[in-house]
Amino acid sequence: MKLLTLPGVFAPISDSFMLADAIRDEAVGPDGRALDVCTGSGVLALAAAEGGAATTAIDVSRRALLTVRINAFRAGLRVRTLRGRTFEPVAGERFDLIASNPPYVPSPRPDLPRYGATRAWEAGHDGRLVLDALCDAAPAHLRPGGALLLVHSSLIGIDATIRRLRRAGLVDVQVRSSVRGPLGPLMRAQQAAGTIPAHVDEEDVVIIRARAPLTR
Repeated sequence: MKLLTLPGVFAPISDSFMLADAIRDEAVGPDGRALDVCTGSGVLALAAAEGGAATTAIDVSRRALLTVRINAFRAGLRVRTLRGRTFEPVAGERFDLIASNPPYVPSPRPDLPRYGATRAWEAGHDGRLVLDALCDAAPAHLRPGGALLLVHSSLIGIDATIRRLRRAGLVDVQVRSSVRGPLGPLMRAQQAAGTIPAHVDEEDVVIIRARAPLTR
């Protein structure tokens, strides 16, 4: 599927396409509900909607949500779009699948940017501001047995994510897939800014899968 991205919306790269394939493998069908948090162009939401799931996409960017609506229209798919951070717009709702490619690039600033394209990738000094919020809140939005899929770089701590998800009450937490390669342009830019050690040349991009217990 060829995606359109409006100016100021981050175009999907390899980590999003990895996660889109993982979403398709989950096979959430017409009776299921899927949620894409930090949707960007909507590639993950569209992957879920292709399988028939009732799909919701969340982002803080109005342009991103417009991009999702355009891409869904072009693909003949239905995606509900909601503006807000993490799970704020779906308070009280639960899903069979939650997927996210959150901002995870370490940044010289300690907080999240409020405006501009950098909202799509900068996530505080350690790159975990959005990721940790997702890990902590996801269990309250999963149906029993529902799955959570997250993608991020090994530079911000794979074990930290696994531990956090287990503390939050999810089970079967594991690295579903991993691809090693050279640092991309965003990580290189932050390396030049001093937030990533100069000797680091490669990273693992990982998909972490976790599941809500069948009984609560």
